[in-house]
Amino acid sequence: MEESSPFDPNSLESSIDEDDNFDEVQEVEESQAYEIVTELSPEARLKMEAIQNILAASDRKTRSQRIQDATKKLGVTTRTIQRLLKKYEEKGLSAITLTERADKGCYRIDPQWQEFIIKTYKEGNKGSRKMTPAQVALRAAVEADIRGEQPPSQMTVYRVLNPLIEKEEQKQKVRNTGWKGTKLAHKTRDGQTLDIKYSNQVWQCDHTKLDIMLVDQNGEVLSRPWLTKITDSYSRCIMGIHLGFDAPSSQVGALALRHAILPKRYDLEFKLHCDWGTYGVPEHLFTDGGKDFKSDHLKQIAFQLGFEHHLRDRPSEGGIEERSFGTINTAFLSGFEGYLGSNIQERPKTAEADACLTLKELHILLVCYIVDNYNQRIDARTGNQTRFQRWESGLSKIPAIIPERELDICLHKQTRRTIYRGGTISFNNILYRESVLAGYAGENVILRYDPRDITTVWVYRVEKGKEVFLAAAHAIDLETEHLSFDELKLSRRHLKEQGKAISNQSIYSEVRARDAFIKEKKKSRQTRKKEEQGIVHPAYKAPKNKFEFTSESTEEILSSPEAKPEQKRPKIFNYDQLIQDYEG
Repeated sequence: MEESSPFDPNSLESSIDEDDNFDEVQEVEESQAYEIVTELSPEARLKMEAIQNILAASDRKTRSQRIQDATKKLGVTTRTIQRLLKKYEEKGLSAITLTERADKGCYRIDPQWQEFIIKTYKEGNKGSRKMTPAQVALRAAVEADIRGEQPPSQMTVYRVLNPLIEKEEQKQKVRNTGWKGTKLAHKTRDGQTLDIKYSNQVWQCDHTKLDIMLVDQNGEVLSRPWLTKITDSYSRCIMGIHLGFDAPSSQVGALALRHAILPKRYDLEFKLHCDWGTYGVPEHLFTDGGKDFKSDHLKQIAFQLGFEHHLRDRPSEGGIEERSFGTINTAFLSGFEGYLGSNIQERPKTAEADACLTLKELHILLVCYIVDNYNQRIDARTGNQTRFQRWESGLSKIPAIIPERELDICLHKQTRRTIYRGGTISFNNILYRESVLAGYAGENVILRYDPRDITTVWVYRVEKGKEVFLAAAHAIDLETEHLSFDELKLSRRHLKEQGKAISNQSIYSEVRARDAFIKEKKKSRQTRKKEEQGIVHPAYKAPKNKFEFTSESTEEILSSPEAKPEQKRPKIFNYDQLIQDYEG
């Protein structure tokens, strides 16, 4: 009997005849088995993040908590999450991409919410403004809180907006990157996790010594300045700064915080093309564990303004601040004379000798760089929003404007002073006066001042343990001047060297004389040369036509001290003609 081969075409044909759908079924199974997902939809991406978060749980309690978080995030039940996990373990990524509801394309929310979501998204993306679906979901949550209703889930917002976004992408032929990247979270030293969801939620603050040498107004080399910077974690937008020679302290950090909270206005001297439109009070302040950030002063500020202060769990949590400091040093400061660089071994030998920028000049340039450049750069996580646009779109509500007097707690605090007769106060050899203070003569009060301009101090008296504002006192004879604390120290030093008494009038005279000296020093050589030569008399006006001189204009020219007699030209002899005359 003949043995059959392992592969018998006749047997294969018979099997095919028995089941005509064999090829079709096999193709479907193979397509499902080898399906490759090249791009996840926003909905699938959210599911993937939730599943990975749950599977990464180390114990049952953490897993249960993460399942509950996923139900809120996706807007589904616990049973749905469990089924999704089971499918993912069996089929992998295809369980997420192939899962569809029978009512796909239909929305199970109130039509009013649909209208609100679409309207908010369209208004948020008008003109140069940009708003992501996540930011729309945040606005919807705020609106639901106002209405006293349950907010639509983030997934529901995505479903409503997805057709609109796909339509826009087809027109622009670019992929929307609003969902790109993962959410940021900060780990605090006390074990908390701050999930960053919107603007003005978490601000970071840190200090650095800039890699540039500065000079004073006389051109004398001083030192490297300190920059204290506050950054919004959600948008990476710089909210406020403080630039000076003072080492990091609670007072320096408080001044930077005050600048970040207040609306910022700059005069024409800064020549800004954009507005520094950031302001408000954060919900959390995130810093390192330095002594300046552990001070009672900062705790008092946080309590009075209503925000929480947290310390970083580890240094790497401050990466946002460190990267922006590096950008400022390399992309901004490296083009100026006096730049030192971060590497001491590669530091230019002539850096200090070449230094020419003053603190005030650097402050103007730095503000211009932050407002017109840094805050206007495209945020890498979205690809279609600048840092300022992301901050503006990411606000959960319009920030309240804090009155400036309520922020005086952030100003420098000096020891107590006594009010003299007539409402005068002496501070740092400067005499201040305010008529309202005359009624408090003999009382001890507290002074606060801004080191950038100490021609004004704010006076407080203590009542029941609280500081009560009395008045703003102005420096006598310096009411119209602008004098920083550093300039005051420089003036006092010069006056002591000259053996002069220090008073308001002497300081005023010294500042004026120094300003005049600097102005003269900055004049170009050509300008000074022209002034020394006195080429044209200021009282003389040249006639329109050179032949229209009158007796008056002639007398005016001759009487001018700059008018010089015309020099006689040397007589030129024709030697050939002289020889002919001699021989003839």
